[in-house]
Amino acid sequence: MTAFAALHHADTPLLLPNAWDHASAAALAAQGFAAVGTTSLGVAAAVGLPDGTAATRDATLNLALALGSGPFLLSVDAEGGFSDDPDQVAGVARELAAVGAAGINLEDGRPDGTLAPVELHAAKIAAVKSAVPGLFVNARTDTHWLGNGGDSDGSDAMSDVGGDMDDTSRRLDAYQQAGADGVFVPGLSEPSRITALLKTLDVPLNILYSPTGPTVPALADLGVRRISLGSLLYRRALGAAVETAALIRAGRSVEGPAPTYDEVQAFVRPASQRPDTLG
Repeated sequence: MTAFAALHHADTPLLLPNAWDHASAAALAAQGFAAVGTTSLGVAAAVGLPDGTAATRDATLNLALALGSGPFLLSVDAEGGFSDDPDQVAGVARELAAVGAAGINLEDGRPDGTLAPVELHAAKIAAVKSAVPGLFVNARTDTHWLGNGGDSDGSDAMSDVGGDMDDTSRRLDAYQQAGADGVFVPGLSEPSRITALLKTLDVPLNILYSPTGPTVPALADLGVRRISLGSLLYRRALGAAVETAALIRAGRSVEGPAPTYDEVQAFVRPASQRPDTLG
């Protein structure tokens, strides 16, 4: 079992914060987080591209290159693998593993609001596990966001009213049979549904945290083994920046902590790890 996989089987669940650039990842690691994920929304928004449309392959790989040698275990949100060709998805996984990624998140939701065929997503998972056996594959299903009655708009709000649990269970069973090391159901928050789903799984369950959903201790008590923050940190950081500028424009005081210039400078990568000095 890899060190990253072991975090999913520890006494407490893995709370995985999601970064969007080097500084955010370094700041989280400095707070003691042993593992950091990336957020596809944050990566896409930072370069002005749409999320979930396979437009950020290069940006995602570049970020993984920047973060893969950091003092933390890295899991990369790779949307649907940036392709519907399982071999090409496996190629992305090889590239991520080569720069130090310990895990990959693969989702079955598509930009047109539909879900990929179960067999196709399972084939992607199997291809990745065959190409890079040690890479932790977190298989995400968007049944509660995009398919069969789920009503969330994908904004990390975690509303699961109407989500089809039968389809969710069917998909997750296929994904774990294909070799997924863990499974992820964003939008699922109702405790009884989580408990029922856990009874059908042989691999760790990942749930997306929401300020309006169960607390981390409550999710732990249910048996959830991984709790992701998704795009929440990025969206809160963006909101805080806009709020700060608006307060200053209005002549009002600004409260709350902010890192100093020197503290941010401390996050600079060593020269040996910068792109202009690699390879």
